[in-house]
Amino acid sequence: MVGRILNSSSQYRDAVYESKTLSRAAILRGILRTLALLPLPVAHGLGAMVGQLVAWLPTELRRVTDTNLALCFPEMPSAQRRRLATASLREMGKQLLETGIVWYCGEKRLQRLVVNPDSLDRIASHWPPGRGLLLAGPHLGNWELVSLYVNRRFRVHNLYRPPRQRDLEPLLVEVRERTGARSLPATPNGIRTLYRALKEGGLVGILPDQEPKDSGHFAPFFAMQAKTMTLLCQMASRTGAPVLFTFMERLPWGRGFRLHVVPAPAGIDDPDAAVATAALNKGVEQCVRMAPHQYQWSYKRFRQQPDGKPNPYKTRHASA
Repeated sequence: MVGRILNSSSQYRDAVYESKTLSRAAILRGILRTLALLPLPVAHGLGAMVGQLVAWLPTELRRVTDTNLALCFPEMPSAQRRRLATASLREMGKQLLETGIVWYCGEKRLQRLVVNPDSLDRIASHWPPGRGLLLAGPHLGNWELVSLYVNRRFRVHNLYRPPRQRDLEPLLVEVRERTGARSLPATPNGIRTLYRALKEGGLVGILPDQEPKDSGHFAPFFAMQAKTMTLLCQMASRTGAPVLFTFMERLPWGRGFRLHVVPAPAGIDDPDAAVATAALNKGVEQCVRMAPHQYQWSYKRFRQQPDGKPNPYKTRHASA
């Protein structure tokens, strides 16, 4: 009797959790589909207002943004850094409001969002016959749009880190795969599948500027040392796949996006992790300097520091 009661209680809790999961995902899906109806200039205008509000208030996003800019640009005058921080948060607001458009717009509208379709030809020109190709897409501009757009011509196998809210993972996979791309979690099986795709001459996309939880190597990034992933460099070294950096620059006044394709610096496929990760971060830095206000400066990129140095985000008053 007790066993039946406990089993019934467990089933009830599972049913309640599943109901909440479906409700939250359904609400988010509905919001995004509604936002997809907005003209892009309107979404960007509203988003800029949201970002400006975040910039005005003493929020955690503003604090982390200010800290990162002080760490990465110590030579920059403080007034210029403040302007860059505000611009960055305004761009973050634009990205928030444009997400529904990027994820749910129709094929013709998706095609019109990008003003330089010849960028796909440039990707093809760097893709040797019979070999795979690696796309390194930093958190710059609208990184979600890169895969969706490139996949219109080339099937992309994307590596992703599962979200903390596990119930939202199916929704994220659904929207990211809607144009035919494949999303693979950062698990041993997912990584093996990516290696297989490269060896078969496929296209693999990785976000290269997330701080790895476990393995990684400290390498210079702007004026700091950043714990950097080694997976992308290892893939390039073991498969001979060239690496291209890509990002979608958001154009002003809602005029769309420009896909940038930047060949990786030499050494990114070096067997020496120190050489390879330094080249990886150099490539990210080159892209960021092309549109610094559109980088995700609100991400805690330097939480882990070498040689026992303190976490800079725990210091309440970062230098301005």
